[in-house]
Amino acid sequence: MGADQFNLGLLADPGRFTEKLDIAGCDPAKLASQLRMMLLIRRVEERIGDGLVSGAIACPCHLGIGQEAVAVGVSEHLRNTDRVFGAHRSHSHFLALGGEPYALLAEVLGKADGCSRGMGGSMHLYGDAHGFKGSVPIVAGTVALAVGAALAARKDGKGDVAVAYFGDGAAEEGVVHESLNLAAAFKLPVLFVCENNLFSSHLHISLRQPADRVGRYGDTHRIPTETVDGNDVAAVSAASGRFIGQMRKGGGPAFLEAVTYRWRGHVGPREDNDVGVNRDADLVKWKDRDPIRRLLDAMIDAGILDQPGYALMGNAVTEQVADAWARAEAAEFPPASALLDLVYAESS
Repeated sequence: MGADQFNLGLLADPGRFTEKLDIAGCDPAKLASQLRMMLLIRRVEERIGDGLVSGAIACPCHLGIGQEAVAVGVSEHLRNTDRVFGAHRSHSHFLALGGEPYALLAEVLGKADGCSRGMGGSMHLYGDAHGFKGSVPIVAGTVALAVGAALAARKDGKGDVAVAYFGDGAAEEGVVHESLNLAAAFKLPVLFVCENNLFSSHLHISLRQPADRVGRYGDTHRIPTETVDGNDVAAVSAASGRFIGQMRKGGGPAFLEAVTYRWRGHVGPREDNDVGVNRDADLVKWKDRDPIRRLLDAMIDAGILDQPGYALMGNAVTEQVADAWARAEAAEFPPASALLDLVYAESS
């Protein structure tokens, strides 16, 4: 086994892969939809960041600004009956599946109209209508649940799949490896999506693992694995589309590693500081791999979109998020009775 199978190589270099995307053969309408969704996710998270600074939001929030292409590329191949599980940084997963910005913003504000009725905050999201079965802050806590959901999906026999989102830090948890083993042994239709942003909290992967390519774990379990530029929505879409298509036809699990980078700290709105540690200059370089800018450049170069058209799109998204935020701020908090009503089931 060569060293290249263990290491990311150029994908880990923030100075590489900054050029416009290769979108040859891509559907222009789909590209426009991807661009708009990535922009929507970013504007919602920026709004959440502002709310944290102002004090309007009191719950801890883990922002994924800079990582939008992963959820968008994967979600376009999913349907509402699939079973998708997130983690502590799952705003993008919820929104990319079709979750309403209002429901997310109301949730982080603790309002009754929130997607978890105002009781879950940023890290306990739920959107069953769109196939999002939930997110939890326990590292790797939902990976095994996705494997169980994949088993149920196979027994249902309708071609549905499960998706488990997790980070490079979660790959160090034993349950991930148990889940990979079980999924491989039983050939379950689950897509393991590792958003490798190279950091677990404030610790770089080089301080935690002997190699930086997390996809090596998929290889070990003889699961079809692909490592892609996670800031290239076209590459993420192509790889996840192939994997999900195979799973719907009875294929077993797959492992998609998307190499990306978060612009904000582990938790909270700041870019300059990460759990008390000053962030290094790599952040500036990683911003040159911005998934939104790279897709926009490609679309403009291909004549699919122009700057005025993008400005109209951006203004519409900004207005949508502003309206959702205003409505969420004005919404009601849950009644005190919800503290028990939403925990204990009523007797029949």
